[in-house]
Amino acid sequence: MRYPQGGGLTAERQQFREELRLKAAEGFARGEASSVIAKDLRVSVRSVQRWRQMWDEGGPRALRSQGPASLPRLSEKQFAQLEAELAKGPAAHGWEDQRWTLSRVKTVIGRRFHLTYTIQGVRKLLVRNGWSCQVPARRAMERDDEAVAGWVKEVWPCAEDSRRLVEPGSSSSCAVRRCDSCGGEGPSPLTCRSGEVELGAA
Repeated sequence: MRYPQGGGLTAERQQFREELRLKAAEGFARGEASSVIAKDLRVSVRSVQRWRQMWDEGGPRALRSQGPASLPRLSEKQFAQLEAELAKGPAAHGWEDQRWTLSRVKTVIGRRFHLTYTIQGVRKLLVRNGWSCQVPARRAMERDDEAVAGWVKEVWPCAEDSRRLVEPGSSSSCAVRRCDSCGGEGPSPLTCRSGEVELGAA
C-alpha cells in the first residue's frame, strides 16, 4: 500500500492506527490472546504481537503515535536555496567537472543545511520538486575530433576486415587474419602495422 508524502500516513490514518493500538492494549491488560485481539480489531496477528511487545516494554505510552513518518526535511525556502546552489555548478563547490550526481547534491545539502540525506532520499527530494536525470548534451572537453577521424579512416577498416578475412576451412578464433590496408598478417588479435592498434578476435 502506498501513502502520500513518500510513505508517511495521513494524520487521520495515523489517528485511526493509534486508536487500534490502544484498543489492543486494553485487550493485553485483560490477558486476551493475540489471535482474539487481531480478529476483533481486524488486523494481522503479527501486528498485534508487535504491539504486545511494545506494550510489554513501555506500556500504553509506547503505543501512541510518534508523529509523521516522513516529512520533507528541506522547506520550500531551503529547497529554493539548494536550487540556487546547484545553479552555480559543481565547480563552484569544488568539483572539477560540471556533472551533478546524487552523491554531490547530498554533499551540498549536508554542507549548506547541516542535514543528512541518503542517496535515495536526495533522488526523491529532487523528483518531488520536478528535477529529473539528464544525459550530458555536450561532448567531453578532452575529445580530439582529429584523432577520432583518423581512427575511423585508418584503424576501423582494419578491424572490419580482420573479422571477415579468416583463412578457408578454419573455424578457430586464433585463425590467421590479414589486413587489406597494411598487409599485416597473424593470429587474432591482429596488430595493424598502419596504426599499431591491437584488434580483437572475431
